Amino acid sequence: MKKRLLIIHGPNINLTGLRETGIYGKETINDINAEITAYATAAGFDCEVYQSNHEGGIIDKLHEARTAFDGVVLNAGAYTHYSYAIRDAISTIMIPVIEVHFSNIHARDEFRHTSVLAPVCVGQICGFGKYSYLLAIDAVKHLL
Repeated sequence: MKKRLLIIHGPNINLTGLRETGIYGKETINDINAEITAYATAAGFDCEVYQSNHEGGIIDKLHEARTAFDGVVLNAGAYTHYSYAIRDAISTIMIPVIEVHFSNIHARDEFRHTSVLAPVCVGQICGFGKYSYLLAIDAVKHLL
């Protein structure tokens, strides 16, 4: 049976390709999602992509992942820096979660340097644009 992988995009990621293209690039999130899904499939995963601008939606999806998925790749956007509720959800679900970011959060505004999620994730990949997701897929594959 194929392993199941969940990709979660947080707030404003639905506007990737339109907003701050100097940071996030010009490719639309739909194009990036197609590449992520194809890469995950080639890596042997059934892959689902989910996006929400709402903290509760992300938490509900993480709770669902507990029994429906084998691993999660999460770009929580700005929630990365202050959402203890998402942190608690990650620590509760007991499956590997890898935190990803398009940009290098450590080279940006000082408030972005701290991730409250990183301590409960198995790892963090940032600064490689859409490739952060592909690197995370490889990491999950090696963890399972």
